[in-house]
Amino acid sequence: METILRIAVQKKGRLSEKTQDLLKLCGLDLNGGGAQLKIKASNFPLEVLFLRDDDIPGYVSNGVADIGVVGENVADEKGYKVDLVHRLGFAKCRLSIAIPRRFEYEGTEYLNNKRIATSYPNILQKYLDKKGVNAQVNEISGSVEIAPAIELADAVCDIVSTGSTLLANGLKEVESFYKSEAILISSPELSKEKKDILDKLMFRIKSVQKAKKSKYIVLNAPNNKVKEIATYLPGMKSPTVTPLAEEGWSSMSSVINEDDFWDICEKLHGAGAEGILVMPIEKSIY
Repeated sequence: METILRIAVQKKGRLSEKTQDLLKLCGLDLNGGGAQLKIKASNFPLEVLFLRDDDIPGYVSNGVADIGVVGENVADEKGYKVDLVHRLGFAKCRLSIAIPRRFEYEGTEYLNNKRIATSYPNILQKYLDKKGVNAQVNEISGSVEIAPAIELADAVCDIVSTGSTLLANGLKEVESFYKSEAILISSPELSKEKKDILDKLMFRIKSVQKAKKSKYIVLNAPNNKVKEIATYLPGMKSPTVTPLAEEGWSSMSSVINEDDFWDICEKLHGAGAEGILVMPIEKSIY
């Protein structure tokens, strides 16, 4: 009987879309209708379970799913015993405390004896304890931002991406104390066979992530400048150099980090490089 690795993914939303995009970039053929809650890859021993994000840590912890993609904030809040396999680098956000804009905020002492509404009571309480703040934490789900307006709370603690929702509800962000992103978690009880499948999946995920951070660059260079230009193009090992039909010139190609792109291009141009072409990379295997 074939060993299948089960991955729990959020049913809908941006995290679900990003996760499915990643799996497809990893070469997994996932065909199924939008209403399906379980899909098996046709070309890899993986089965996808579509669940509520709050349920994913529990299902992974008890072995119903072997691995799962979930926001780090959800995993930490639920507190289930799971292993962190990898940070995925998308769905980034922060957990922040916000108060009505009409009030002045001069530090965490403002929060003493205040009522704070949140969907993340455990993470918030740890922060308050660390700061020595004695506040009343009120757990509510959904529409946390409206709590001060209806006098349910004096402040809120919620996930923030842009802050526009806070502004729309007359609030201002005063403490940002926790950063979150999508993470891949696993059951602590994975069998050797399933760990082997996970290793293969991780090889693909890391290759896709490396490619996203890299660009393939091709340029023409005078032969007397090749050595200097090569110092700016380390790539994976060293740049490829190919003679051009025009005497005295060569074509050079390499891989550069996207974060260093403009700085490197300026140096290349200054060293005499011409016809610089930059292209995206779909996969990158070192």
